[in-house]
Amino acid sequence: MEGGNSPSLQLQQLPLATAAVSVQPHTDSFSYKENLIGALLAIFGHLVSSIALNLQKYSHIRLAGSKDPRAYFRTKTWWSGLLLLVLGELGVFSSYAFAPLSLIVPLSAVSVVASAIIGIIFIKEKWKPKEFLRRYVLSFVGCGLAVVGTYLLVTFGPNSHEKMTAENITRHLVSWPFLLYMLVEIIAFCLLLYFYKERNANYIVIILLLVALLGSMTVVTVKAVAGMVLVSIQGTLQLDSPIFYIMLVCMIATAIYQATFLAQASQLYDSAQISSIGYILSTTAAISAGATFYLDFMGEDVLHICMFALGCLIAFLGVFLITRNRKKPVPFEPYISMDAMPGMQNMHDKGIAVQPELKASFSYGALENNDSMPEIYTPATLPIVQEQHGPKGVSVPPYRVLEHSKKE
Repeated sequence: MEGGNSPSLQLQQLPLATAAVSVQPHTDSFSYKENLIGALLAIFGHLVSSIALNLQKYSHIRLAGSKDPRAYFRTKTWWSGLLLLVLGELGVFSSYAFAPLSLIVPLSAVSVVASAIIGIIFIKEKWKPKEFLRRYVLSFVGCGLAVVGTYLLVTFGPNSHEKMTAENITRHLVSWPFLLYMLVEIIAFCLLLYFYKERNANYIVIILLLVALLGSMTVVTVKAVAGMVLVSIQGTLQLDSPIFYIMLVCMIATAIYQATFLAQASQLYDSAQISSIGYILSTTAAISAGATFYLDFMGEDVLHICMFALGCLIAFLGVFLITRNRKKPVPFEPYISMDAMPGMQNMHDKGIAVQPELKASFSYGALENNDSMPEIYTPATLPIVQEQHGPKGVSVPPYRVLEHSKKE
């Protein structure tokens, strides 16, 4: 009986084995589908956020001359931008729950491309076609390279997927690769902070490296929080685990300090430099953190890794070209100081300026009293000859009237 039953058992087990083998392509296609969902959410979020920021900037520019500094709070444009900004950030946040960290982070180049396109479409000046192409050729090339790099990132991005449960996150948190990475990052952060605070090394690379190191921890915690929220929505509650709140506190703290260093960098350097250098450094640090914490590239072949690295380099070059051609802001001059020009004649009446000095209002061509200027800039005093006529039309000898002199 046993010998007769064994062939039938083998025949019954054969379809099961075939079905088990056929599951692997299904899971691969499902993981690629998750990658696509995450990439589309990230692209949508960055695009909407860029539009929102430009709407708010437009509202601020329109009300720049208003006496009320908070007049934009009463405009629909500003509130529309705020709602779109929240929607975009929610899209980026939820994208971390579907796709690997190393795939989502480089897609922030979409916001740079969107800002460049919006700036070209809504440009104020009128240019001739030749001047327009010559002025914005680097922006067009940069946008094209960024799009190509984004396509390579989505196509050859890492394909590692696991449920963000509290057990898996705890296991990654105490793994020796991540502990070693954290040790190196803490040492590097302390050294950079020492040179920045104690040695006054206010170099843009140092400040943006501090931002990048904090940002790498921010995206690690964001993915953990977003993944645990998604697993809880799917039915397995993870919000009662202590690791969820640890990750949430770390996410908020690192984001706040990251924004602080970015604000300090914006006060010292141009926004174009911050955008390009910050994108390159932050993306590199975030990919390194994702590769050590979540093991994003585990099991990936060499071809996919090389093509993914090529996509990152192309996106880096595209962002650099876009920000390289960005027009630097020119500070607004509220008035023209005529007496600042050497050789320009000053007009005074007994030491008092003809026009009052500029206080708080804008006035074009205001003249100031420059009695404190050196003698070398004091103009020569010229005699003014005037004629007076007597009561009977008899001409009176002219007399000389001298203007007020500095030496007097």
